[in-house]
Amino acid sequence: MAAKKQTKIFVLDTNVILHDHTCIYQFQENDIVIPITVLEELDKFKRGNDPINFQAREFVRELDELIGDHLLNGGIQLGADKGNLSVETGKPFPEELKQSFREDIPDHRILAIAMYIAQKSPSRHCILVTKDINLRIKAKSLKLLAEDYYNDKVKDIQELNKCVTEFENFDDVLIDRLYKDNTIPVELMGFDRTPDINEYFIMKSAKASVLGRYDGGLKKIVRVEKKTAYGIKPRNAEQTFSLDALFNPEIKLVALTGKAGTGKTLLALAAALEQYKSFGQIMLARPIVALSNRDLGFLPGDAQEKISPYMQPLFDNLAVIKHGYNARSMEYQKIEELLKDEKLIITPLAYIRGRSLSNSYFIIDEAQNLTPHEIKTIITRAGEGTKLVFTGDLQQIDSPYLDMTSNGLAYMTEKMKNHEIFAHVNLVKGERSYLAELASDLL
Repeated sequence: MAAKKQTKIFVLDTNVILHDHTCIYQFQENDIVIPITVLEELDKFKRGNDPINFQAREFVRELDELIGDHLLNGGIQLGADKGNLSVETGKPFPEELKQSFREDIPDHRILAIAMYIAQKSPSRHCILVTKDINLRIKAKSLKLLAEDYYNDKVKDIQELNKCVTEFENFDDVLIDRLYKDNTIPVELMGFDRTPDINEYFIMKSAKASVLGRYDGGLKKIVRVEKKTAYGIKPRNAEQTFSLDALFNPEIKLVALTGKAGTGKTLLALAAALEQYKSFGQIMLARPIVALSNRDLGFLPGDAQEKISPYMQPLFDNLAVIKHGYNARSMEYQKIEELLKDEKLIITPLAYIRGRSLSNSYFIIDEAQNLTPHEIKTIITRAGEGTKLVFTGDLQQIDSPYLDMTSNGLAYMTEKMKNHEIFAHVNLVKGERSYLAELASDLL
């Protein structure tokens, strides 16, 4: 008879619940402990309209439903093939914790509870789960196991960015045929694998080159032509691929990733303006993540003046497009008209809450600072005729509890990969200036 598998005990920090209110169901048959301090902290987040407020409310409701009329002295079962959930009350600080951290703060009270549970169950692995890197280091310094919340982390960020495949020494006959017919059956390409749907290709020979995209419905490689969007011309293959995805009416969801200066937001906005007749409204938004963890309240002025610095990069992209035209030109005047009629809206993402996303071209900038739940909330509100474009740099995370593998943009890109209505392009070449490119690579 096989020995019964020894289960683990996971102690959850507040930020894990604020990241995913369903987290208690993601630990298989292992037991879950919620420190009483976490419930105290959640109480501070219940009011408000931000996603973390929603997560706090949903978790508290779920916990209330689970507990019902029962007392928590023995914990409650989470379901079939799930572990036990319990709430642990406050515990005295062990001497080692007192000597190391003198302040009586929530993080240290959570550590005290985790240390108590670890000592109470020496035969089982007790693990503190937190998205706070510093708290994980503190825990490990006290010889307490600690780890990040992995449920929605991307498994391979390098593989995720391989959305463009380049071939050298490609067959000239096939290149000529692709230029002539605009499509080639995929079986003629000699690939050693089936391409992902909407995967892009650069095919080169000694004499010529051609760009292509795999159309999963046709099962063919379709030639990608260079397009111009409201005066903005692509400067490299990845920008050409981006415009192909942004113009394709069959692709309803686009992810443009890449470092600063690669043209992600500029291309998305230019493509939206080029197609303004096809959409009732163009919306360009970004989340506000205050620098140095300072709230917007410290900035002077009214609400509009406080958010203005955060929105300025979006207006800068619009200015670049307008700069390509004379102030009296039809294109320039059309932008002014769209702004005046609120058909072109540039706003913080929070201000979009409650608005209709039907027949809209919606660009979400700096999407790497969104959680997977926030991304899901935006996408699930998209109505008929809406196109969503998420742009961001996966290496430039401003949120203290997100990283390259756990942010919403990476999560969405991994989950939506190989679906016909989704395309991802990772832009690698900076086009602002040689100085900007050098700084991005070296600094």
